Amino acid sequence: MAHLEAIADQIDVFLLDAFGVLNIGETAIEGVPARVARLQKAGKRVIVVSNAAGYPHADLMAKYARLGYDFAPEDVITSRKTILHGLRSEPARRWGLMANKALGRADLDGLDVTYLMDDPQPYDRAEAFLLLGSAIWTAARQDLLISSLRANPRPVYVGNPDIVAPRETGFSTEPGHFAHDLADATGIAPQFFGKPFGNIFDMAFDLLGGIDPNRTVMVGDSLHTDILGGQAAGIKTALISGYGFFGGHDVDGPIATSGIQPDFILDRP
Repeated sequence: MAHLEAIADQIDVFLLDAFGVLNIGETAIEGVPARVARLQKAGKRVIVVSNAAGYPHADLMAKYARLGYDFAPEDVITSRKTILHGLRSEPARRWGLMANKALGRADLDGLDVTYLMDDPQPYDRAEAFLLLGSAIWTAARQDLLISSLRANPRPVYVGNPDIVAPRETGFSTEPGHFAHDLADATGIAPQFFGKPFGNIFDMAFDLLGGIDPNRTVMVGDSLHTDILGGQAAGIKTALISGYGFFGGHDVDGPIATSGIQPDFILDRP
């Protein structure tokens, strides 16, 4: 089908991925802010469900406003919000943090975090690791993390399960990639927060209250996070084929290979 409005008569609640659905990098996908606004005006419930863990929530809200979207802060459910909610039940620890220091520590109040850079000592002093954003992560830092974990295995919490994310000039490598790499190298099983895992959908459903799964859709550009996660959560799914992960590429082959079949395939958001 063509786009989100083409399925609006079948859907009451839209859960929208961000990268590849709302935006590519720092740019809104043409026509989508107006389309989302029309859905909202028509009474559809539209919330964002995104594996965006690197940005503080206030910064993310400012970004969406800048791109032309009108979402209430509570209507943006991110893997950052999900992992911070999960950490409330964890004991206090010294955390080694994978994140971009330039984005600041907003939302991290109460956590004892040290940014992981090029000095090996903070890796060895950390009691656990928190992987939120990999924009400035390097192969050398990954080696330091793996070496430290081999010498002293500790918990690893991952706030963004994505392997890659679509940007204006290609794909960025995301924390999920580095988490799988360190798991292979050390045997440690990281704990993931965000799509396709149920914890982020639990937060979304808690916000929404009662929903009709047959009239609720997860819209995203990836089979292995958005579509798989939506199916595991028991709701309908819509794959964006023309932007993001599959932009310019065939979707039928990967669907057949993976066995992950969306309910809808949309040319664009």
